[in-house]
Order: sequence, then structure tokens, then C-alpha cells
Amino acid sequence: MAAAWRELADQDNATELGRDEWLGLMLDREAAMRADKRVRNRLAAAKLRFPEACVEDIDFTTPRGLDRRNMMALAQGEWLKAHENLIVTGHTGTGKSWLACAIGRQAARLDHTVLYVRAPRLFEDLALARLDGRFPRLLDKLTRVQLLILDDFATHALTDQQRFHLFEIVEERYRRKSTIVTAQTPVAKWHDLIADPTVADAILNRLVHNAHRIELKGESKRKQKNAPS
Repeated sequence: MAAAWRELADQDNATELGRDEWLGLMLDREAAMRADKRVRNRLAAAKLRFPEACVEDIDFTTPRGLDRRNMMALAQGEWLKAHENLIVTGHTGTGKSWLACAIGRQAARLDHTVLYVRAPRLFEDLALARLDGRFPRLLDKLTRVQLLILDDFATHALTDQQRFHLFEIVEERYRRKSTIVTAQTPVAKWHDLIADPTVADAILNRLVHNAHRIELKGESKRKQKNAPS
């Protein structure tokens, strides 16, 4: 506010502003600065794989099965308030992770806490946390964040311990928080990869039934970039 006061005082028309106008402009500047700082802090804590990804840069020209109206609706954030999930599937290189990060960045703008994790690395961290006593604290972090982005899910069949960890996370977040899941494997095959039928039913019931779905199609964008011109 002091900086805003100095800037206003240096303007040629400063004397034409009333006291209420000065105070209003200073408060507006303070509120804007605090909001910007809060978003920066949320993005730093989110650890997004693609920190510069944003919904404004989503490519709708390449035929990938993306619906502009649906994406703009997701960008409004009502699904986050309703504690719904989002599942993004598609072949490697179609932009699943980038899209998830763009939506995560938008969630941070909307004042939601966000955390990005890759599923294979997450399961490793949870296993280590069980050995060194960090498991309760790590599980609490995963379940309290308002939007959890679980990237590269269902790359392999889950072990007994991984099934247990996934169920704990999904159960604690169900109807309380939102989760984005990206996977190369279609949702129809997740049941087999989770392996245990009873646990698979419990996990998928909580993760899939209230989820918005995006299925990205087409060839890998990485291949297109590397193709000879």
C-alpha cells in the first residue's frame, strides 16, 4: 500500500483524487498483490511437471477429441467445488500430462491447493515412508490437498501394498476433494491392473463414477515435432 501511495503521489492528477479514491486504489493494489502472491505460492507447492501450462494455450486446432465448450466449463471450476474427479486417457505423447497441468494451474488461480505426482514415483515414496515413519504425514498431505494430479497411472499391475495405498488415498478423498488421473491405459482395463477384484471395485467406484472424462486421440505430438519437414 505504501508503494501504491508513492506511485499515486507521483501522478500529475494526484491532487484531483479524493481521500476515498486514494484509499480505494491503495486497497485494490494491496488485494491484487496478495492474490498474485497466493497464486505463486500455490503453484510453487503444486510442483507441476509443466509449470507454464495454462488453459489459454490449449490447442484445439489439432484433432485430439478435445471439446472447447467442455474445457471452458472445466476451467470455471464448478467440478472442483462439487469434489468431482477428472480422468484423462490417451496414447503416449497426446498431451495428457500437459493438459492436467494446465487445469491444475487454473485450479490454483481459483484459489485451490494443488499437488502433482507421478503414480510410479508416488508408490515408491509411500513404500519408503512406511519404513522411515513418514507415512502418516505423507498420506495426510495427499488427502488434504484440494486437487491431486495423479499422472501416469495404470502403467503396470499393482502390488498388494500399492493397492492398499491407492485405496487409502481414494477413500480419504472421496466426496471431499478432487483428483485428476492421467493414464495411457483405458479405464476399462484398470480393474485388471488393480488385480484384486474386491479392492478394484472399491477404488473404481470412488474414483470413476463421479468423474468427467477426456479421451485424447491421434498420434503422438512428440513424433509430429520430430518428423522431417
